Amino acid sequence: MNHMYNLAIIGAGPAGIATAVESYMLGIRDIVLLEKDVNHNSTIRKYYKENKRVDKDWKGQKVELDGRIYFVDGTKESTLDFFDEIIDNHSVELQTHSEVQSIVKKTDVHEQEYFEVSVGERVINARYVVVTIGRMGKPNKPEYKIPPSLKKKVGYTLEGCEGGESVLVVGGGDSAIEYAVDLAALNEVSICYRRETFRRANPTNQRNISNAIMHKELQAILGVDIHGVEDDAGRVKVLFNEKEPMSFDRVIYAIGGTTPSAFLASSGIKEEDGKPVHDENYETNISGLFVAGDITQESGGSIALGLNHGYAIACFIQSKV
Repeated sequence: MNHMYNLAIIGAGPAGIATAVESYMLGIRDIVLLEKDVNHNSTIRKYYKENKRVDKDWKGQKVELDGRIYFVDGTKESTLDFFDEIIDNHSVELQTHSEVQSIVKKTDVHEQEYFEVSVGERVINARYVVVTIGRMGKPNKPEYKIPPSLKKKVGYTLEGCEGGESVLVVGGGDSAIEYAVDLAALNEVSICYRRETFRRANPTNQRNISNAIMHKELQAILGVDIHGVEDDAGRVKVLFNEKEPMSFDRVIYAIGGTTPSAFLASSGIKEEDGKPVHDENYETNISGLFVAGDITQESGGSIALGLNHGYAIACFIQSKV
């Protein structure tokens, strides 16, 4: 049998790192942190603009930290530095480029339960497994098809944006507003949202988008749905409901993310209302298999809550080993 870890954590975001570090500080050893991307916190790296403010009390939701990781308000850069430091200062084995395909519960010759975690052609064995993959690891995509010829013109992050373009940002949440306001400095920007107001966004972003619209730094297309896009000689023609089509150099969809239901289901984890079922210790219907982070939250995004999930799971596992 392969080496047996005490704990395998899938996803190196705040909840995953907290689970690893809090477990280590409670005396648990043989911990592996598996991340499919090139580094930890890929959501923050990919979806947060440069110098984006990162608050402990996300969207004004005050959270008292339970564990020993002291997280404070900062920026994208300071937050990544913070997690770099706590990983470096604790014996956390971080394996990047490690995308997990499946989790299967097994019983060894001594009738002890463990999990086989398949990572490509490798199998990692662990007594306990925590799934902390985020919603934004699987961004929401529109229901209509995007023509293959527009693949480089349609995206879900600011990647590829160079300036001097006409850009349409689709969405009405914090990410959409931040993308639109940020891009407006170097581009001709429009933001399309199916509702009439940006009520979902936090107060700071609501003020920012209102000021940008008032000063005509960007155009707002509100109360309008999109039912398709077409290739318009290399540009993206956007087909609106009850509005004439418009063409853009680039379209960015910032319409949130979804729980990776297929992966959870293949692992035997039950879901209700789009979220994995778990108890007060974040243990799923499968004993020894836990979930944490924004896949357990109604709207996701709170780093502080993810840290608390990690601490609660670490305490529970420590009581069992």
